[in-house]
Amino acid sequence: MMKKLLSMFALVAMLGFGFTGNALAEDAAPAAETAVAVEAAPAAAPAEAAPAVAAAAAPVPNKGDTAWMLIATVLVTLMVIPGLALFYGGLVRQKNMLSVLMQVFMIFSLMGVLWALYGYSVAFTGGGPFFGGLSKAFLAGVTPESVAATFSKGVYIPELVFVAFQLTFAAITPALIIGAFAERMKFSAILAFMVLWFTFAYLPLAHMVWYWDGPDAITDAASLNTVLANAGWLWAKGALDFAGGTVVHINAGVAGLVGAFMVGKRIGYGKEAMTPHSLTLTMVGAALLWVGWFGFNAGSNLEANGYAALALVNTMIATGAAALSWSFSEWLLKGKPSMLGAASGAVAGLVAITPACGFVGPMGAIVIGLLVSPICYFFVAKVKYMLGYDDALDVFGIHAIGGIFGALATGVFVNPALGGAGVIDYVANGVAAYDFAAQMTAQVYAVVTAIVLSAVVSFIAFKIVDVLIGLRVSEESEREGLDTSEHGERAYHS
Repeated sequence: MMKKLLSMFALVAMLGFGFTGNALAEDAAPAAETAVAVEAAPAAAPAEAAPAVAAAAAPVPNKGDTAWMLIATVLVTLMVIPGLALFYGGLVRQKNMLSVLMQVFMIFSLMGVLWALYGYSVAFTGGGPFFGGLSKAFLAGVTPESVAATFSKGVYIPELVFVAFQLTFAAITPALIIGAFAERMKFSAILAFMVLWFTFAYLPLAHMVWYWDGPDAITDAASLNTVLANAGWLWAKGALDFAGGTVVHINAGVAGLVGAFMVGKRIGYGKEAMTPHSLTLTMVGAALLWVGWFGFNAGSNLEANGYAALALVNTMIATGAAALSWSFSEWLLKGKPSMLGAASGAVAGLVAITPACGFVGPMGAIVIGLLVSPICYFFVAKVKYMLGYDDALDVFGIHAIGGIFGALATGVFVNPALGGAGVIDYVANGVAAYDFAAQMTAQVYAVVTAIVLSAVVSFIAFKIVDVLIGLRVSEESEREGLDTSEHGERAYHS
């Protein structure tokens, strides 16, 4: 098992180490005035400097931006419950439908509570390059009056809105993992693993990629150096991740691969038919994911402006290109395009455009969508069987591989010469000069860090849970189905 796992990570690492150069450290992202940070920013023009007297006054959140972010938060919630739940639920066998719905529903609930207790503070306060602090544990000091900054200097939204928006990211990421070991893991073991993984994999990576002091903290070269010293490790290196290619998709996909190896194959895998019980529900779930993803990607801009529109358009067309690309690849190789293939391609496109959506131009988005599907299809249709792991719902093949490709492609297509938006330079109040080697080095740093962190934390967490609880249900329970053996219910009664 370990040889296969190490072989897989070696193969994935080859995707990331194809580029070298120096790290670019001039990218920027929004943050709360009280040291709360978020995604790396597109090249939006900063607001004009306010008079000194006005600068001393408490910032007033923009109502339009606030309304948009409330909607975006609801859209991301829609992605998880019911979107992801139905997408995954339709892909498993009928006897395990409710178990998947229950796992997604309860993980979303659990992560939301943990986010409020300590997750938000660890991810989005100062403390160090790898972890934040506990100054906002239990949401201490977060009130209706406190604010979080957006991409533009002097522009804010209520901090509570930012807390809720980032909560949905923290909730969907662990929920993605369960598809890799669907139909055979104990419900109690899943919940215990998620607490450990959320704490030691998701929160540190979110802090490393997205935390910094905010645009208003940068006024000159000296202040930029101070911001870099206080920022998350990967943000300071210049890694670009607009909405979660590393933090969400690579992170979850690698954890899924480790879980597939450590939990083991389903009984009868490779010998018995394990076809999806309802591709109708899978299509509905995929459509809800697509709709909700507009909140995920365009919402990550934190402002209702042209860059939110850019992220929305890129999300739309990259996903369409990926669905077409997967379907035509399948048509060419298998003779028939399938609904499952179209849905898988759409998700691959959504994953790949996530880190790039606010940085690349529409034509770059189409190229990303067209290229990601054949790559993911190869891993799903070939590599999985070559290495013999049972990733039931292809979490690694789509999320990790799509996330890796998207993160690297971001470094290429952010180039203004290729239609990209470029990276904002808050000192010069313009777009920084593009350096391919420097930007790609930063992207590789982020990809490799996400792979290693998630793999190590996942392995240790699965081991701990296995010792304390045990990972798998009994053979009798697995054959009966987790709906009845774990939850005492059935999805269907006719």
